[in-house]
Amino acid sequence: MTLPVTMNALLLKHDGYAERPSGTVLEALEPYVEAGTIDVPRPQASQVLVKVRLASINPSDVMFIKGMYGQPRKQGQPAGFEGVGEVVAAGSDTEAQALIGKRIAFATGLSTWGSWANYAVAEAGACIPLLDTVRDEDAAAMIVNPLTALAMFGIVRDEGEKAFVVTAGASQLCKLMIGVAKEEGFRPIAIVRRDDQIPLLEGIGAAHVLNAEAPDFAARLAAVLREEKPRIFLDAVTGPLAGQIFAAMGKRSRWIIYGRMDGETTIIPEPGQMIFMHKKIEGFWLTEWMRSAGPERRMKAVIEAQKRFSDGRWSTDVTAVVPLEEAVERVADELSKPNGKVFIAP
Repeated sequence: MTLPVTMNALLLKHDGYAERPSGTVLEALEPYVEAGTIDVPRPQASQVLVKVRLASINPSDVMFIKGMYGQPRKQGQPAGFEGVGEVVAAGSDTEAQALIGKRIAFATGLSTWGSWANYAVAEAGACIPLLDTVRDEDAAAMIVNPLTALAMFGIVRDEGEKAFVVTAGASQLCKLMIGVAKEEGFRPIAIVRRDDQIPLLEGIGAAHVLNAEAPDFAARLAAVLREEKPRIFLDAVTGPLAGQIFAAMGKRSRWIIYGRMDGETTIIPEPGQMIFMHKKIEGFWLTEWMRSAGPERRMKAVIEAQKRFSDGRWSTDVTAVVPLEEAVERVADELSKPNGKVFIAP
């Protein structure tokens, strides 16, 4: 296949991190990315080049382009952490070569060549060959949310305790995880910020749903933690709320951070708990998990996610599919609409 020399992409306008937080809501794309034309990248030995069909927009993408994520930006490179497309070229490694011609879901976290472009580069180990029964809309949003949900639920399962705590309980990722947990007899404790989210999460399997904005939140949290005794805290928010929750949890609790939706400073109210209560704070990055989990465990999660999308147990709610050339003008407005994913179509 003859590849073009150049491609269209949404390019980062800044390097590194933001000097000051700007909030977690995307007010507009224009301050952070711009439409441009750059050379089509060439994959290295362990990488593949993907002709992008659809690219997802996640909260992590918003935090990244705003300079508030854990990875520094690189000015002039495409943004976008995941998508779906066809592998049109590959590096010399056997694993990469085996993907040529296949439709895949992919993550770009290690390559830094994002998915908001005609072509993207991904590590072969961060790619998933797809069943024909998986829609592009589900595939483009398969890695960051569904695989993270399955991988982190695996941590809960391995810990052996039935109850666990999640923040951002009404997020797509947490809704997926709550559904899996219910099927296996686990008891999720979901933290939300609106009362209208409570019946939805209770309906799909949450054992408890607590509104962090309620005046009695601290008392209700303490009561639930005494009753359920969770030891795993899966946190996408950070900030003061997360510190409050972790301080209220019992001995040997693990605070596992996988996102930063709150731009405020994260305070550890009782650092002595790390010493005397043997508590731990750690991070989870799916891209690293996909590389280090081992082929058997990774393949089990990949097959499970595709089965769930294929048989209808999981389905991605779509708010909008925005053409690449319209993204700068439209994406912020589309993201402001509730309860669905926004995609970019190159």
